[in-house]
Parts: sequence; structure tokens; C-alpha cells
Amino acid sequence: MDISQYKNVTLLDHPLLKHKISILRDKNTPTSQFRQIVKEVAVMEGYEALKDVKTHLVEIETPIEKTKQPMVEGSHLCFVPILRAGMGMVDGMTELVPTAKVGHIGLYRDEVTHEPHEYYCKLPDHLDQKEVYVLDPMLATGGSSIDAIKLLKQHGAKHLHFICIIAAPEGVKAFCEANPDIPLYIGALDRQLNENAYICPGLGDAGDRIFGTVKE
Repeated sequence: MDISQYKNVTLLDHPLLKHKISILRDKNTPTSQFRQIVKEVAVMEGYEALKDVKTHLVEIETPIEKTKQPMVEGSHLCFVPILRAGMGMVDGMTELVPTAKVGHIGLYRDEVTHEPHEYYCKLPDHLDQKEVYVLDPMLATGGSSIDAIKLLKQHGAKHLHFICIIAAPEGVKAFCEANPDIPLYIGALDRQLNENAYICPGLGDAGDRIFGTVKE
């Protein structure tokens, strides 16, 4: 897939990020390590996604003198994981900006139609004044991401971004056609979806692997 046609997409290209995603792909990676690597990947992706965040000058005193230096206003940032898998990325993002607000959107996928359904939504106030970063490890069909964006817009969000670890071409296409103005950050772009709408080669069900609920 040639993603250069989509001006809002950033496919991250770093050897360490690729290495960590390869660990996530391995079916033998245990839950504890999987969870830790998801956090580390979120830190790496967040570092890139937050590169344009606004700063303001704050007066501080170094051991030498008083000075005004740039700092991030964390309360102007909001991280919104799509439950439940997106929760695995929250710790990594808040490690970067501990004062950021966190909201939650609950969506589940119908096993027959593969369509997303909302079951929970709890968001901070004044969402229209915040830079909102939606978090979900997998961008498969794009249905959940598109629905989450719609929901956030209904709650007043105006400045939106989406961060995922692995994406399928089908999901990227759907997301970008629905939201050509929203920055999309991808850790890895995979080959395709299979008949069950799982990303290939992918890493399986991210939520199950993060929370240790993989069916034997």
C-alpha cells in the first residue's frame, strides 16, 4: 500500500520500534512482557505524535540564575484509549505527560458483522480546548476508530489525533477517507485483513494478550 497518498498518515520508521513490535508479534511472548512492550511502544510513538504540542514560557531558577523556559501544559492534553486494548497504551503516554487528562471510550466488535458498538464513554470537561489523542493498538477495519472520532466530535473535540501500533491497509484507507484532516500515527503497516477481520501477520487480539485472557 502506498500511504503517501494520505497526507495525514505518519508511518514511524525506527529500528528499536520495529524490534519491539516484533516481540509483540511473537505468540510466545508472555502477558507480562507483552504489556510492558506495549507501554514502551506507546512512549516511542507518543514522543513522535507530541512533537508539535504547544509550550509556554515558565520562570524557573537554575543553580546559576532565573530564566524563562518552555514547558508543556499537560492539562491541555487528553489521552483517550478505546477500551479495552487501548488501556495498554495509557501508561506510556502518561509517562511522557503525567498531567494530561485521560478519558475512556468503550467499543466492542460484533463477531458476525465486525461492526463496533459503544458501551461506555467518560470524557473530561472542556474537550474543545484540548489536544485529544485517541489510543488503540490495532487499526483493522477502521470501524472502531471512526466511531470513536465521531463520538469525540459529538462531545466537542476539535483537535484530534489517532495513534495505533499496527494497522491494516483497509483500516488506513477507511480512516483517512472518513477523517482526512486527523493525524494518524502508525507503528507498523501490515499486509491485509483475513476473513475474520484480523490483521495479517498482526499479533492476534491485543486486548486478550494485554490482559491475559487469551483462549487456549
